[in-house]
Parts: sequence; structure tokens; C-alpha cells
Amino acid sequence: MTDFLLELRSEEIPARMQDKARDDLARLFSAELDKAGLKAAEIVTYATPRRLALIAKGLPLETEAVSEETKGPKVGAPPQAMEGFLRKVGLTQDQLVERDGVYFAVVEKPGRSTSEVLAQAIPAIVRAFPWPKSQRWGAASISTESLRWVRPLQGIVALFGQDVVPCEVDGILSGYQTLGHRFHHPGEITIGGADDYVDKLRACHVIVDQEERRAIIRAGAEKAAADSGLVLVPDEGLVNENSGLTEWPVPMLGRFDPAYLEVPEEVIQLTARVNQKYFVCHDKSGKLANAFVCTANIVANDGGAAIVAGNEKVLAARLSDAKFFWEQDLKVPLDEQAKKLSQITFHEKLGTVADKVERVAKLARWLVEQGIVKGASADQAERAARLAKADLVTGMVGEFPELQGIMGGYYARAQGEPDAVADAVHDHYKPVGQGDDVPTTPVTVAVSLADKLDTVRSFFAIDEKPTGSKDPFALRRAAIGIIQIVTTNSLRFGIGEGAVLDFFADRLKVQQREAGVRHDLIDAVFALGGEDDLVRLLARVKALQGFVGTDEGTNLLAGYKRAANILKQAEGVHPNAAAPADLGAEERALLTALDSAEPKAAAAIEAEKFEDAMAALASLRAPIDAFFDGVMVNDPEPAKRAFRLGLLARFRDAVHRVADFSRIEG
Repeated sequence: MTDFLLELRSEEIPARMQDKARDDLARLFSAELDKAGLKAAEIVTYATPRRLALIAKGLPLETEAVSEETKGPKVGAPPQAMEGFLRKVGLTQDQLVERDGVYFAVVEKPGRSTSEVLAQAIPAIVRAFPWPKSQRWGAASISTESLRWVRPLQGIVALFGQDVVPCEVDGILSGYQTLGHRFHHPGEITIGGADDYVDKLRACHVIVDQEERRAIIRAGAEKAAADSGLVLVPDEGLVNENSGLTEWPVPMLGRFDPAYLEVPEEVIQLTARVNQKYFVCHDKSGKLANAFVCTANIVANDGGAAIVAGNEKVLAARLSDAKFFWEQDLKVPLDEQAKKLSQITFHEKLGTVADKVERVAKLARWLVEQGIVKGASADQAERAARLAKADLVTGMVGEFPELQGIMGGYYARAQGEPDAVADAVHDHYKPVGQGDDVPTTPVTVAVSLADKLDTVRSFFAIDEKPTGSKDPFALRRAAIGIIQIVTTNSLRFGIGEGAVLDFFADRLKVQQREAGVRHDLIDAVFALGGEDDLVRLLARVKALQGFVGTDEGTNLLAGYKRAANILKQAEGVHPNAAAPADLGAEERALLTALDSAEPKAAAAIEAEKFEDAMAALASLRAPIDAFFDGVMVNDPEPAKRAFRLGLLARFRDAVHRVADFSRIEG
């Protein structure tokens, strides 16, 4: 068995594309091997800013010989059919094999050298590569048939064992040579094979393993901060991005003017992160420090002093802009900013952003006044809602849209709004997604819930519903946010009806799947109709899930399905059919159990004690099992048949008070 190395070297590959490119390379390579009947023992991929590489371990020297058999026409078939088949397989009739009156073409294909397979695979992979964005270059780029790559392709290393796999892509010939680090070792390197690829490049200041570079950045940034008595703010996204920008990462700590700490922390962190790819640091008390960590791609002769100074200068310019926006925005009260919202269209059928603010403010007040959100001031809820979108027209949010809401909270606090109002403005977009904090303070809950409810209901009212994978107005995200707020805070109200309720049912199944709640049980409760209180619904679902997991629940479900099947085939079922004079023991036992269980289950449901309702239903398990064992339901005597069907109908209806068991799987 032999290892294969492929390196595709180019100008800089964007960091955000590198991980997917590695996956695509492995996928395309495996597909080419599959076509030839080959399989590697292991495939490893690497990506740096300047190269995409693959090592396939344990490949045979050649493919296995195969016998391909193609079924042809029957003996005695019309000549035209035979002629067409012979053209297709490229044989003469005397070369065919006859078996049971049918002709077969049997072609023996000898094994091929693996090197030959690889030589054909490499150009196919390069030309089929699905970069999100790619380009043409050079004189050939005037043709739409010319090669496309993420950035100009410059070299190919293709080695099977210690031998070059000869191939050519757009004039680029495969070989042994690659390049080391752009500054530390810009000259050519000769690679001997897959076994020395990683080590030879490391010796030339290129760490090809992205996980190793990430570990170096993670540890180096933490050390740079710790050496200055600071704590690095963890940011795995930045670790990955800096790894994709460097081949020899060297984290370094820089400083900025403490005067910039007057600007909100989120602004500084976003400025450093988005514009410059820097980590930020906290001091030992947890406050933002006037320090950052950048990641160089070189070991500097001066220990990095010039690099740090250059980065400090660039960040200072960025922070100066941010400080200017902050100071200018503070000069304009949010009430004045909010007036500009009437000039921004929210949706052509739903009016301006100011119109949305008016709806949300009224809804937030209503939620408090109706006692749905408890512990909040209705005036504060309305005030926060009226200010919540005002920061959309500020200079800071214009520069950093990611800070909408957050900046509004800072501006509200700075102009003297109560903490509850400022907090609500700051957090009213939450939760933005799974894992985000869910608001729990009353005023914030009222505004956040009102904002999301208005979004969902308004777009449904104009028939702009999500379809398939399309959700241009993020209604699914809004619905998940509503569900999280409602369930976290146990808010009791009707979520909607018709299409809106169906939409929430689907979202609830998605949201609860991670909590281990079965989707069929949610369906079973929703199917009863009239249940639009999500808190009560989930309490019922969770009690049901606990019940169906027991022996009593499993057996009761089986009894229910048997009863439902019998009733489905019966006609004119009367749940209160008169009992015959010669009532059997099994019938009497089921009748007595129903008389006891029905009111208990109904009372428990009314009191929202759903576990008690399940316990009442569990008492029907033994009587229904005995009934089916000892009674023939479809008795020839009409009165007996009617009564027995009536008992089954009462049993079904009693179960349906809890959930539609026909929707439960199993």
C-alpha cells in the first residue's frame, strides 16, 4: 500500500472558504477513487492561505481487474435489436455469451495503475471544484472555458509514493516543488512524498495543519495577555479566522489609548474583531482593558515591535472613528432619532418602521395591562418600545449594524431613562438564536415579545409566509424566539389561530427536539384543537411523554389503537347505548373503570394536573385488556354490539381528553 500527496498552491485563499474547501477536496477525491474501484484507508486534508492539500493513505498500486456483463436481446430477437446492442458494446455477435436463451456481452477489464487513475482525477477535481467565488486570470481568461480557481493557481504537487503523478492543468505541470513561507523561505522546496510533506514545510516556516495553527494562536494569545496581567476574551471565530490568514502564526499584544474605554465595550470589541481580526482583553476585575492581541504571520527581527506599533496605529484610527460616532449620537435624544423612522419603509404593505414601533408599543402595553407579563410597568414597557428602534438611524449603528439595540440601550441610559427601559431597549432583539440569552426581566420580556409577535402576525396577515427553505423576513427565527420567551417565563396567553397556530406547532417541534421532546406527542396534543397556550400545551406533552414511556402507557396505546380500528369500521356508534340485562364481568369492569376515570381525568385536566390525568387513564389499562380478551365486540345481537361499541367510544373519548393517541407513533 502506498500514500498519495496532492497540493494545490495558489494565491491567498479567503479564510472563510478554507474549511469547506478541505471537505470538498476530500469528497471530490473520494468520488474519483470510487469510479475506479479504489478506496483509501484514510484521507487527511490541510489548508493554509496559500495551499490546499490532501494525503490519501493506503492506496493499492493498481485497481483490481473486473468483469463487466451487459444483458442483451433474446436469441431470435429482430436483427435491428441485435445490431443496436452490438454497436453499444463494441463487440461482434460471435463474441457474445448465450445463457438461458439470452445474449450477454462480457468484457474483461484489466487492472489499471493507480498512478494513471490519479493523473486523470486531478484535473477533473480542479475543474469541478465548487468555490463559492472563483476567478479567471491571465491571457486565457478571455475565454469562458478557461480554468477558474479561487485565486490564480500557481503550482501542483502530486506524488504517489516517491514518484510524480504526471498531469497538467491549464499549463501547470505537476511536480515535486512547492514554496515555503512567503518571507522566511520564499524559495522552492522539493517534497519527497506524503510522509515528509508536513515536516519539510514546517522546517520552512509553514504549518500546514490548521488545527495546529489554531492551537498555537489560542495558546499564544492567552499567554500574551497573561504576561501583561490580563485575561484574553475567548473568541473561537477569531482563532479560526487568524489561522486562515497565517502560515506561521505569532500572537502579539498591543495597547490603545485608555481614553477610548469611554466608548461602550461592544463597540471596541466589534471594531477590533471585525475590522482588524484582533482579540480583546479584560483586566483581572473583568473590565475591558486597553489592550488587544493581533496575530502576525512572521517572526520579526525586532521581536515584533514594528508590527505591534503598526497595528496600534491602525486600531487607533478605527477607535477614533467609533468615539466620534458615539459622541455625536449622544448629542441627539432618542426621541428625536425616533422621528426619522417614519422615513424608513418596514414593508410596502406594513408601512414604515415608525408604524411598526407604534404597533409594538401598544402591544407591549397590552401584554402588561392584561397581566400576561407580570411585574412590569405598562408605561415603561410602552416607553421602551417607542425607543427600541431609534438607534437604527444613529451613526454608530450605521457603521456597525450588528450593534442595533445594544447602542440604543447605552444611549437610553445616558439620557437618563430608567434602567428597566434602557435594559429593554438593549436586549429587545433577544433571543436572536438557539443558545442566546432569553430575556427574563419584565419590561424587556414585554418589548421583546411584542416585537416578535408583531413581526409574525403582521407578515401572516399580508400572506407573506415562509415557504420551503425561503424565509426572507426571518419569521421562523422570530417564532422560535417567541416560544423561548413564553416557555422560559411561563407566559399564559393564546398564541394565535389557524395558519399562525400551525406555524408555531411546526416551530415548537423543531425547538423542542433538542430538549428530547417527541414531535409526534406535540402533534397528538395539537390535534385535539383549541390548544393555543404554549405553556399548558408543553406541560401536557411532557406528562404524555412520561406516560407513554411506561408499561401502562404502552399497553394503553395498544388498546386505544385496537379500539380505534374497530370503531373506524363500525357505523352509528352511540357512546351512551343502554346496557343489556346480562352484562358480562369484563363489560361491567370496563364500565365501572370508565365511570371512575372519566371525571378524574377531566378534573385533572381542568386543574392542569396532567400527570394526574395520565394516572386516571392508566386505571383503564387492565379493564380494556380484559375486555378485549373476554368479549366479542361485534356480537350478532344488536343491543350487545351497540353497548360494547359504546364502551369503546367512551374509552376513546376519555383518552382524547388528554391527546389524540392516533398521532402517537409506536
